[in-house]
Amino acid sequence: MKAELLKRHRQRLPNGGLVEMKIWKLPCPVPPCDHAYKYRLVHVLDGQRLVGFDNERGKGDHKHLDGKESVYRFVSIDQLLDDFMAEVERRVE
Repeated sequence: MKAELLKRHRQRLPNGGLVEMKIWKLPCPVPPCDHAYKYRLVHVLDGQRLVGFDNERGKGDHKHLDGKESVYRFVSIDQLLDDFMAEVERRVE
């Protein structure tokens, strides 16, 4: 089984910011994750990443909020999307 693209979304916000989301279903987890998803969700404004949620080999699930990186506890794709959009909305208001 190859990676399957589940979601691809790109949206320009009224304030000039950009939201981009890509989520793949993988044949096996990306270590150290225990789920079989690869994702990259980002909100950029004026060339600066304000919000980012992603996972990568060796680092696992994590988020970037206003220049600070911290661990993210992945529960589901739906929860990931909710958590990401909540952080974007906090910065757009």
